[in-house]
Amino acid sequence: MRLAEEQGLELVEVNPRAAPPVCKIMDFGKFKYETSKKEKASRKHQSTILLKEIKLRPKTDDHDLDFKVKHIRRFLSEGNKCKLVTVFRGREIVHPETGQAMLDQVMKMVSDIATVEQRPIMEGRRMVMVIGPKAGVVRSASPAVGGPPIPTSGGAPRPVGADGSTAGGGAPARPAPAASPPVGVPSKAPVATPAASPAGPAKAPAAAAPQSGAKAPTAAPGPAAPKAPATAGAKG
Repeated sequence: MRLAEEQGLELVEVNPRAAPPVCKIMDFGKFKYETSKKEKASRKHQSTILLKEIKLRPKTDDHDLDFKVKHIRRFLSEGNKCKLVTVFRGREIVHPETGQAMLDQVMKMVSDIATVEQRPIMEGRRMVMVIGPKAGVVRSASPAVGGPPIPTSGGAPRPVGADGSTAGGGAPARPAPAASPPVGVPSKAPVATPAASPAGPAKAPAAAAPQSGAKAPTAAPGPAAPKAPATAGAKG
């Protein structure tokens, strides 16, 4: 402990069951930070595989079957597994070959990206089969089934038509910049008038300029100056 204090570090007990216990001098805060950083990096590269269940019937309509197959392809493209379940009702259980034929039809529609991981087995009134993605199936975000491809080349994206072709050869048009006022023309925006400082004296409002054609005010006449008294002349 004295050596750890001299180095400004902590004494950490590594193995308390050993005789004597094993200890190590280290920066414990830095050790915890590096450990949490390694755990985050390991969790980042982990992949979680889910098992999605799709329910079918021996007499599922073609439209419903296509809709379910789209979901199956999306699940497989994300790297998940699918559990195909054919449910029998009533007297349908005496003809399990109809459920087997339904599962075979689904497997034929997704055979390009799927592989059978569990052959069909009976579980009560249900026939279950598990399929998974083939090796090499991209697990990143993929375009929707039947939709336009996502452009992978650099540059700005281009609009894609219904047939999958790009419209135009250049980048999308940019909005025109707002027109700036011509040089020398004052802006019509109101100009803020600074408030009078409370410390200084209030200024008297400026007199309004006289309008054209109006007479200028004349100064009021002042009091007349007193006249000097006249002196009488000498008589000859």
